[in-house]
Amino acid sequence: MPPLPPLLGARLAVTAPSGDTAPDDSGAFDGALDDAELRTARAALAQGRRQAARSLLLHTGDDWDRRGHRLTVLAQEPYAAAWASDWLQAEPGSADAATLYALAQVQRALRGKEDPDLAREACASAAARAPADPTPWLGLLRLARTLGPEHEVLGAFAELRGRHAEHHHAHHLLVARLAERPAAGRAAGDHEVYDLAELAAAEAPADSPLAVLPVVAYAERYRVLAATGLAPADPAACGHWSGPRARRILSAAFDWWLEWEHDEHPRHHLDLNHLAFALSCAGRPAEAAALFRRIGRHATPAPWSYAHRDPRAAFQAARTRALNGTAH
Repeated sequence: MPPLPPLLGARLAVTAPSGDTAPDDSGAFDGALDDAELRTARAALAQGRRQAARSLLLHTGDDWDRRGHRLTVLAQEPYAAAWASDWLQAEPGSADAATLYALAQVQRALRGKEDPDLAREACASAAARAPADPTPWLGLLRLARTLGPEHEVLGAFAELRGRHAEHHHAHHLLVARLAERPAAGRAAGDHEVYDLAELAAAEAPADSPLAVLPVVAYAERYRVLAATGLAPADPAACGHWSGPRARRILSAAFDWWLEWEHDEHPRHHLDLNHLAFALSCAGRPAEAAALFRRIGRHATPAPWSYAHRDPRAAFQAARTRALNGTAH
């Protein structure tokens, strides 16, 4: 990917949180998605037993997207930092323990319960233990995406991409942040975040889920526009997905899904939710219905929560409309 375009101005000050920065504490959504092994390890960790998590991470190996997903979910547990600290004391050389501790400290910092500098130090320590692993840098990117200046976001993303060029979570975080750049007089369908997302999708292998990244970019841009009063709170009423570029992006992503559909990527349900959201907003219920059937019970807060909506209610309403075959 070529160098990112220069800053166009100050970051927008008032935005609704993206899905990554708004942890859901209601119990309505499960960040583990369809990863049964992860749910088992998380339940054991909640009881103070780390062996299941230790074995899970050992067998995850260098499947970097899956490793990042699993460690991020484990780190969201309320006592994950304490458990990881105990594990690290028992096994000082453990990169898994150090990375879980780092990501747990990041989670605490994002919730205002830890000094971000201490979280950064924990990530740096974990990165030193496993130089090839992009996951400590994922922690730094999550932190920078919400609390840091843009140069930190770009720096962490570059480190991640240097270790795993198609890192799914990293691309989502970058797109969420860049969607907050001012449009600088460009047309509604011509924001630079769309250019970046389409370039990343084009450069990825044909079977890469980054094919859906341009759809994610449209959702993130809608989040910003709605939060700043530039788009209605009802995403289906704003015409955001009706322009020629949006229609082309949606068709390409849906066609990609039909051709390459497979369930092994750990975050594929997040892509399915974004695609179902966009198709619902674009008034394409038949295509959306196919996605909702595949999603099943694995709804995700983003993007259904955008424009400060209740994500569970928004998901259920869109699903009902699509499955009933009625456009809105």
